[in-house]
Amino acid sequence: MTTICVDAMGGDERPEVVLEGVAAALAADGELSVLVAGDEDVVVPFCAAHERARALVTTQSIGMSEHPTDAVRAKRDSSIVRGLGAVRAGEADGFFSAGSTGAVFAAATLGIGRIRGIRRPALACAVPGSSGRMTVFLDMGANADVRPEMLVQFAHMGRAYARVALGVESPRVALLSNGSEDSKGSEAAIAAHEALAQAGPWFAGNCEGTDILAGRFDVIVCDGFSGNVAVKTLEGTAKFIMAEVRRAVAGSKRAAAGALLLRPALKSVAESLSGDRYGGAILLGAKAPVLIGHGATSVEAVKNGTLAAAKAVRGHLVDKISEGIGQGE
Repeated sequence: MTTICVDAMGGDERPEVVLEGVAAALAADGELSVLVAGDEDVVVPFCAAHERARALVTTQSIGMSEHPTDAVRAKRDSSIVRGLGAVRAGEADGFFSAGSTGAVFAAATLGIGRIRGIRRPALACAVPGSSGRMTVFLDMGANADVRPEMLVQFAHMGRAYARVALGVESPRVALLSNGSEDSKGSEAAIAAHEALAQAGPWFAGNCEGTDILAGRFDVIVCDGFSGNVAVKTLEGTAKFIMAEVRRAVAGSKRAAAGALLLRPALKSVAESLSGDRYGGAILLGAKAPVLIGHGATSVEAVKNGTLAAAKAVRGHLVDKISEGIGQGE
């Protein structure tokens, strides 16, 4: 039985949304058990009504606007800190929260710790590609400034996650830059390219922003500053397109009729870009799988985030990362 701790108090939505997602995950996976962290009046009744669910009663929660490190240090009885503490204590195998990304990152780094040899954990997500192939993209914002050797570690971690999450046997890695030529990019990008080229034959060279959703590579690595800007740009573009479609539909009966026919396809595109289908971002480099969902989460996102954490545990993701770092694979 795989046990995942879920933070019931995280996110912008009501705790009931998280609980519904937990119930859906339990229904979908008969070998899953869940440790639900949160206020007594929230988690105890839920766990009493669901088999394979146990309550971890906490008295504090960390808000999205709080300073992550300060909140983690001050709120030792918060659902995030106690939940990750339960993972460290062996009461759970992995963790999922739709709460503050910074707080989860800080609490996981301090509470669970890093895999031996890892300099800094990185945030990664699997993004859809127009080719039909998915790509692991990292770092999404955990490390604004990185050295070349850290990007090599990101590549190893991303390759391990691609094997576990995507089933790719020999993942190919590209470096995000402003051109595909080896000589393109800032001094930092050129230095990173040289380090990655020496790291292994799996390095495919530079790629551009247009490749992120193209599905040409299994893994794309970059510093957290560039990664966060890229992800936010993609999110903003998707919202703009959907808003423009709605505006066009509202101004024309003919367009409205066409949109009605296209509605299933448009819904599928929106779902693929929302991240709900894939469970959010994963913190690679921690000693246990830690999944972080979007703050404006949904039942489907919580379900898939919990199931993704369980899949990472069963796929021995931490061991694969450790082996990759140690052997330079």
